[in-house]
Amino acid sequence: MRIEKCYFCSSPCYPGHGIMFVRNDSKIFRFCRSKCHRNFNKKRNPRKVAWTKAFRKTRGKEMAVDSTFEFEKRRNRPVKYDRELMGKTISAMQRVTEIRTRREARFHANRMKDAAALKKEQARVELEKHIEVLAPAAASREKVMRGVVEKARERARVKAEALDKRRIRKEDAMET
Repeated sequence: MRIEKCYFCSSPCYPGHGIMFVRNDSKIFRFCRSKCHRNFNKKRNPRKVAWTKAFRKTRGKEMAVDSTFEFEKRRNRPVKYDRELMGKTISAMQRVTEIRTRREARFHANRMKDAAALKKEQARVELEKHIEVLAPAAASREKVMRGVVEKARERARVKAEALDKRRIRKEDAMET
């Protein structure tokens, strides 16, 4: 059982799923779903379609160069079955997957670090541009916050009074 890659979006094509297109020159194209097949037939470039892996890699949103990608390459050399070799292969695959997920997480964290500062700057500029819209909202927010604080104080006062009454009742009961 071999899990192929979709030619268009690079997602996995499991056995019995998707579409296989064989061109006149015997080149085989596998597609995970009809959406990919339609886009291929429309001669769309996967690097220019936003939801594909190729787009994400060309725009620098995903890792494009890494040594763990070498393990994904297809090998057509037949190998005689050996139980020990299969066990080692599976454990190596798990280790490679673990390493790749760690590297992808680090790559994503580095990418988002710059984005957070940029987002903060954009928010500040937006606030400066439209401060007149926020002024009434801020005034009403202050009023609401004062109301919330006053209600919290009232609840705390009522709670303290209830505790005092209980304590006094308890002391009266002990005295008698």
